[in-house]
Amino acid sequence: MQPHPKEKLTPAQLAALTLGAIGIVYGDIGTSPLYALKEVFTHGHLQLTAENIYGILSTMFWTLTIVVTLKYVTLILRADNNGEGGLIAMLALASTAVKDRPRVRAQLLGIGIFGTAIFFGDGVITPAISVLSAVEGLNVAAPGLEHFVVPLTIIVLAGLFTVQKHGTGGIGKFFGPVTALWFIVLAVLGVQHIASNPAVLMAASPHYALGFIVNHPKLAFIALGAVVLCATGAEALYADMGHFGKQPIRLAWFALVMPALLLNYFGQGAMLLAHPENVNNPFFEMAPQWALYPLVGLATCATVIASQALISAAFSVTKQVIQLGYLPRLRVLHTSVNETGQIYIPFVNWMLFACIVLAVGFFGSSSKLAGAYGITVTIDMLITTVMTFFVIRFAWGLALPICLAATGFFFIIDLMFFSANAIKIVDGGWFPLMIGMVMFTLMMTWKQGRSLLTERLREDSIDLEPFLEAVFTNPPTRVSGAAVFLNAGIGSTPNALLHNLKHNKVLHEQNLFVTVVSHEVPWIGFERRVEIKPLGRSCWQIVLHFGFKNEPDVPEALRLLKQHGVKIDDFETSYFLSRDIVIPTIGSGMAPWREKLFASMHRNASSAADFLNLPANRVVELGSKVEI
Repeated sequence: MQPHPKEKLTPAQLAALTLGAIGIVYGDIGTSPLYALKEVFTHGHLQLTAENIYGILSTMFWTLTIVVTLKYVTLILRADNNGEGGLIAMLALASTAVKDRPRVRAQLLGIGIFGTAIFFGDGVITPAISVLSAVEGLNVAAPGLEHFVVPLTIIVLAGLFTVQKHGTGGIGKFFGPVTALWFIVLAVLGVQHIASNPAVLMAASPHYALGFIVNHPKLAFIALGAVVLCATGAEALYADMGHFGKQPIRLAWFALVMPALLLNYFGQGAMLLAHPENVNNPFFEMAPQWALYPLVGLATCATVIASQALISAAFSVTKQVIQLGYLPRLRVLHTSVNETGQIYIPFVNWMLFACIVLAVGFFGSSSKLAGAYGITVTIDMLITTVMTFFVIRFAWGLALPICLAATGFFFIIDLMFFSANAIKIVDGGWFPLMIGMVMFTLMMTWKQGRSLLTERLREDSIDLEPFLEAVFTNPPTRVSGAAVFLNAGIGSTPNALLHNLKHNKVLHEQNLFVTVVSHEVPWIGFERRVEIKPLGRSCWQIVLHFGFKNEPDVPEALRLLKQHGVKIDDFETSYFLSRDIVIPTIGSGMAPWREKLFASMHRNASSAADFLNLPANRVVELGSKVEI
């Protein structure tokens, strides 16, 4: 984890964080040269002429400059949420900025959650196309092995997903050096071919891109759907800001990543000008024959690292979405005793693997997968731009003309790329969109179902303080120890307490009525963790506050009560939870199929005790049925 944002980095810290950022942040965009330029020409829409090559190279140059350098590196990285980045952090920042505008806030939340759902579609396509395009280097090195490309890809991916449960602590330290070597190789391959035709560097002039667009507007529009592949992975610059900080991410981009990418793309262009017959796989055709097998191996390592970064992001995003209340609790395993952010979610891991294998088997090649790629990325780019407008307008308070000019320019660029990819929906874009829509349906169904469940429980609930007053008029037997009653509603009587009094007819010496609240901020410190209200007779109403990136550890939080004069013995404390069984009914609420879906999700959610880090040998769960 990076030092505090206000702390100045030492040269050693900056070097270490920059190297780490190269391995994690830039893995995805760093593997784009494997397929980006190839896809522009191999779909048959563009003839391989010098004019078109210069036009495409210029378009790629300015795509990287505008989308990555200006939008993400210059603007988006400034919009941090207490040092954190990513779509959820941006969503929390934007929704908080418009909290006094409930209708706008609700619409922003819907858009942001849709973008998060779409991310899972991208999480399927990115590892599939990256690893597949690397293994396809065998088609150049040994054409007779082309039938083994798909099986080898699936074997590599199977190995990657199998080792997830062990975490990346052991091999993670190699990600930076290996990816840095990859970028150096990209640059060397490019320089080798640029040296034979230095004039190709003239394509950096914007007049080539503008001339290409003006002279061939229809072809240019179609080509944009493939050109955007050179910028896929740009969102990782913002998403991983909390791990590395702005300075290392920017330094890595300007010092190594951007120069290496541009040199490689221009090198591919120079080679195609001299050898247009190499268009089927220009990246691997750049390498001399003796280097092909090592290059395939290095490319496979680079794509595995890029895929690993995305898988880790999927785990992190899932956990954050759960804490925001848009997905049911899932089993979360920690793979490191030192880094709380290193987690493994088995359900997400194997669902991702199943979908990726389906994508690799169904599409069969990186060229066909390219039709499925881009649509989800451009949707998230558009959503990020929209969110940025609300952040700089309402959180930063900048003037409306400045906000419209800053984000409007990027919105038009993003919209062009999205429109160009929208025409590829029938060619494969439907696949990640389908995954995204399924995730969005699950997330909104869970959120609405939880709201209905909470409302029903509130209708049937008894106010806690009057209930305790009634109980103590004829007090039950008090037993030693402390009882912690977990309750969703503040101030209401937990069902677990009612059942405990009814069946056990005892009350503990100390009783804590605890409600856990997750907020739309990444982190909440210990100084704001606990809110306490004495209820008399050794009873307290406790509210525990967590950010969506905090670890919801209830026992740890309750130890903070000592500062408020409440001392409880960990070994004499029992935790009581209500486990509700949802019964779908016909009537108001959601559609019947959604109520059944919610009931199934609720029934299969992992234990609240595990999610809240409660000691398993001191948890008592008491169930009840609730109709929605």
